[in-house]
Amino acid sequence: MLTQIPPHAPPYPGRSFQACLFDMDGTLLTSIASAERVWSRWLSGFGLDPVEHLPRIHGMQTLETIRRLALPNVDPQREADWIAREELADLDGVRPIGGAAEFVAGLPHHGWAIVTSATRRLAEARLEAAGLVAPPLFITAEDIAVGKPGPDCYIEAARRLGVDVARCLVFEDAPAGIESGRAAGAAVVVITETHAYPVESAFPQILNYRNITARYHDGQVTLEPLQHAG
Repeated sequence: MLTQIPPHAPPYPGRSFQACLFDMDGTLLTSIASAERVWSRWLSGFGLDPVEHLPRIHGMQTLETIRRLALPNVDPQREADWIAREELADLDGVRPIGGAAEFVAGLPHHGWAIVTSATRRLAEARLEAAGLVAPPLFITAEDIAVGKPGPDCYIEAARRLGVDVARCLVFEDAPAGIESGRAAGAAVVVITETHAYPVESAFPQILNYRNITARYHDGQVTLEPLQHAG
């Protein structure tokens, strides 16, 4: 089921949240071109078809993705380390999702976090390349043993912020992350700016952040329509 929000209408009208938790790639910024260049080289080196496998890499930890391929005589950690080095060296085309910088600027300092399957070093490098500020809290691949689609990362982010994960709003783009937020018990908004094809989800979907703003009052965050000048 698709739940597309009409233009200029915010998701979850009338609801308030204790914190906003963001996936990073495809949600606050896009690094798809960079990631797919690196993964295409790696997949081709093992005789795998990038066209077949690239759709499965997004939203999950690199190490877990490699393990799931079950390649014979391959050290998953060594290969994950190679991919990490290559991704750090290739930041061309990394850019923010529309309106992301302005949206997070309206959030209280301790009212948001980034919850990503990337490593801390890569996450910081991509945020800088996209011109986005670092969050007050990062949950990265180093912090969670079982990554998305498991709920652990979002549960841990809420715990560290001192809020109830069921009162959090998760922003995601990929199926693994959407399931992670759902399994944690949070409300989810699906960002679709980087989608080549529709994602089937019962959660509300918006293109980007250009038509919404965050209002913080009395310890709660609500989403409101952005009043455009003119």
